[in-house]
Amino acid sequence: MNRVSKFLLPILLISVPLVSGCGQPASHSHEVSQRTTDTFSGDYPIKVLCTTGIVAEVLQRVGGDHVEVTALMSYDVDPHLYKPLFSDIEKLDQADVVFYSGLHLEGRMADLFVQYARKKPTYAVTEGIIARDDKRLREPPEFEGMHDPHVWHDVSLWSACVHDVAEMLGKLDSPHAADYDKNAHTYMDELAELHDYCKTEVAKIPEQSRVLVTAHDAFGYFGQAYGIEVFGLKGISSEAEKDLEHQEEVQKMIIARKIPAVFVESTIAHRTVEALIEPCRAAGWDLQNGGELYADALGAADSNASTYTGMVKHNVDTIVGGLTVAPE
Repeated sequence: MNRVSKFLLPILLISVPLVSGCGQPASHSHEVSQRTTDTFSGDYPIKVLCTTGIVAEVLQRVGGDHVEVTALMSYDVDPHLYKPLFSDIEKLDQADVVFYSGLHLEGRMADLFVQYARKKPTYAVTEGIIARDDKRLREPPEFEGMHDPHVWHDVSLWSACVHDVAEMLGKLDSPHAADYDKNAHTYMDELAELHDYCKTEVAKIPEQSRVLVTAHDAFGYFGQAYGIEVFGLKGISSEAEKDLEHQEEVQKMIIARKIPAVFVESTIAHRTVEALIEPCRAAGWDLQNGGELYADALGAADSNASTYTGMVKHNVDTIVGGLTVAPE
């Protein structure tokens, strides 16, 4: 075991138990005051390690040729449940800077981020919207006063995070700050068009059918931004247990309101949602599986959801397609 592993092994062993209970870590995020001086002085490209593919895309688009971006989690990984591996130690140590989503999304890694913030630049891309107390941030009562981490489902809110990433990189690497700002605005212009696409397409769903039922409560920001009511069978974290009483309430709602379809998620077992279908059909309502949505991760490299824009459009098109069936 090398010197780096000897130093970080205790951190890994200590931090995982602290956050493994319910997906909600003991520490909210790393403390800015504990950071090292965030000024890059190494060789280019800057080695950037990101937790999820969604975060990695932001860093690649904003960083451009000045960065080399690696994502820690693959497309089929649920970030709520991700446990840091011993092999992650080397990846984290070799990186020049670490970016993660924050707001407890990567709950089991929270204490690692606190430790790394003391030795290298380590940022949550959601730091800015938290610091500004952005009014779009959701605080579901069942999440014990903490914010819903799935901010990327409101494209305009995620665009604000893109702007913040450009500022973070600009402060870290001031000689290229203008490039980061330019790249961010190019990306944000694309996201503005995507935001409009979401609003236009969701408006095509008959008003009485604008109800989205999924495996866990990941689409609250989507519903808030685009005018659709959202029900998750599990809570904010996919690690939460499914509440059978809540499931029965959702079943009754689906039948009473004649909702045509429910939706599975790419990183959660489909049976979580499919368990709704048979009881509804047995009660006389022909409920359909509307298709698979990407709630917590991008799609595979060969899918139409391998990019953020592709993922959002796939979700919107799937939702609109499943809910525009006229109820009998």
